[in-house]
Amino acid sequence: MIILLFLLWVLLCGRFTADAGMLQICIVGLAVAALAYAFARRAFGYTLRSEWRMWKKAPLLLAYFCLLVKEILVANWQMGRLILKRDMALHPVIVRIRVPLRTRFARVLLANSITLTPGTITTEIEEDRLTVHCVDTAFSRGLDSSSFVKMLERMEK
Repeated sequence: MIILLFLLWVLLCGRFTADAGMLQICIVGLAVAALAYAFARRAFGYTLRSEWRMWKKAPLLLAYFCLLVKEILVANWQMGRLILKRDMALHPVIVRIRVPLRTRFARVLLANSITLTPGTITTEIEEDRLTVHCVDTAFSRGLDSSSFVKMLERMEK
């Protein structure tokens, strides 16, 4: 994590020269990265083991991100069709779903993914239950067994 924070610092500084100014940027960047790492370790319980687990799950996280983008595009298309209908007969519904996810991180990621998808908003998370408002009943079908849930279950293993 320190290396990534340092590289982010250098990248955001936007200065890539071989002079004394670059040395100063690198020294300050290392200090800031070390302080940020110490803070993350103390405040969030961050460890090298958790970092290793994150790197092992990086391909799954990337696949999840691609799935999220795909689902957002599909939901945008469905919402567009729904809005452009002449009769626009909406049947909004609030559903409570039980999700088989064990970790709080996975449940929050699922709730945020549902909220990012047009037509649905997660209003509450209680243990293993999510309360979701859907613009139409069609959007509520299969929320508890969606591809998001399946991918997050794979990540938890």
